[in-house]
Amino acid sequence: MNLEEIEKEISAIQERNKKVETDKAWEVSLARKILIAVMTYVVVLLALFVVEAPNPYLNAFVPSTGFLLSTLSLPWFKKKWIESRKQK
Repeated sequence: MNLEEIEKEISAIQERNKKVETDKAWEVSLARKILIAVMTYVVVLLALFVVEAPNPYLNAFVPSTGFLLSTLSLPWFKKKWIESRKQK
């Protein structure tokens, strides 16, 4: 391999890393979590209207809130899990 080929490979790796970092930032972003919660609320709300369930607005709130709470607590559990793995 010559120097030019090595530089091309390094550049390609750096570009890939930028994309991976951006994707990871989206995956853990609050905006993504809120978007999924809102979409969940709307889909469940529509389903509850279709089946004519009582209190559809309130009942659709439950799974959306559950999703948000789970995503907010996961970083804490992840940190604890990683710490437990480091000790082994």
